[in-house]
Amino acid sequence: MTIPTSFKSAARTALLGTLALGAFGTLAAFAQETAPEVVEAAAPIIDKGDVAWMMTSCALVLFMTIPGLALFYGGLVRAKNMLSVLMQCTVIASVMMIVWILWGYSMAFGGGTSPFWGGLGKVFLAGVTTDTTSATFTDGVVLPEYLFITFQMTFAAITPALIVGAFAERIKFRAVVLFSVLWGTFVYFPVAHMVWDGAGYIFNLGAIDFAGGTVVHINAGVAALVGCFFVGKRLGYGKDNMAPHSMTLTMVGASMLWVGWFGFNVGSNLEATAGATLAMINTFVCTAAAVLSWSAVESMIRGKASMLGAASGMVAGLVAITPACGTIGPVGAIVLGIVVSPVCYFFVASVKTKFGYDDSLDVFGIHGIGGILGALGTGVLTAPGLGGTGGEDFSIGGQVWIQFVAIVITIVWCGVISAILYKVVDLIVGLRPTEEAEREGLDLTSHGEVAYHS
Repeated sequence: MTIPTSFKSAARTALLGTLALGAFGTLAAFAQETAPEVVEAAAPIIDKGDVAWMMTSCALVLFMTIPGLALFYGGLVRAKNMLSVLMQCTVIASVMMIVWILWGYSMAFGGGTSPFWGGLGKVFLAGVTTDTTSATFTDGVVLPEYLFITFQMTFAAITPALIVGAFAERIKFRAVVLFSVLWGTFVYFPVAHMVWDGAGYIFNLGAIDFAGGTVVHINAGVAALVGCFFVGKRLGYGKDNMAPHSMTLTMVGASMLWVGWFGFNVGSNLEATAGATLAMINTFVCTAAAVLSWSAVESMIRGKASMLGAASGMVAGLVAITPACGTIGPVGAIVLGIVVSPVCYFFVASVKTKFGYDDSLDVFGIHGIGGILGALGTGVLTAPGLGGTGGEDFSIGGQVWIQFVAIVITIVWCGVISAILYKVVDLIVGLRPTEEAEREGLDLTSHGEVAYHS
């Protein structure tokens, strides 16, 4: 049988097509096996260890405030005003937690693009859920946003409470509470945004404030100094005996501050990493050096080292290391601790007396001055040649200038607005109790109870 030529041609074409398809399939399969895999972007990681440490840090910072700061301040006042200080610390911390949730977090970290405040995008925590996250210092590693909110909330709670030491024993309770809410809103939240938020003005200057030298201590110290002048001196200041009624409680409170400060400083690393260990060892040794330094200064000047001095040195060291703890080395931290105590001692013992202001518990002399010295010291000791973590192009002169600018901005912002707020509070509720109430003691006249029964 003769096969038509056209059929042969068609069969040949079909065969060639089949072979071509087979070859293409083989090549495609080979290419698929040998081609590099396309790597999808990794999902952000929430590390359980980081979460556990940060939850612990939140509790430690609360421990700093209640009972730490409350007992530290309480022991330093006269017995008739002990409970008033405890109440002020307790209520200020509590009211600031509520304010932080309602509008404070949004004003500080609301995601706005302004260099001076975070906006109102997260008022009442709008948009925050258990699924939303906040960044850490490591790309791809995040924290639950609720946890970051809580950690920052503890900072907002303690900072206004620090201020009350300046005018302890002579201010109305409701004036303290009202001032704290206003001050947090118009001073603390904007400064926290400027320093710690990626859009913040001071942040973008390149200032280093690892855990709150400007945001917490300079801020509180300046507000305290301004408050001394607006509230005025205690009745009998310079004449009556106003010695601390319980150095035992002051020592206990100071010790609680030191323990809680590890949450403050080490927690600011946001992760349980090697960076956290640097902040931890620095918080130990700077504080220890400051205690020894203050005691040595007192021994040389007064002939005796006091428990009040050791406690003051303890707090001064903690304040100074706060901005620097994540970027300087341990030897640098010791140097910072040695230096800060004599400077703070000079302001507490000499400058305050010379200018005649009544900073009852030396908030400005220790927190304000210690914070300024710590911020400037950060600019020096972060240098890699001095054991710090600065890069090869780190410039001591350049960084100190940036630190100085950040300090000036904080002082001016806080000083001007605090003065306005003290005046507003005085007009609304009045700052001072009556002379009779002050002489009797704020425990009874403001709260109807006493700390001790004879």
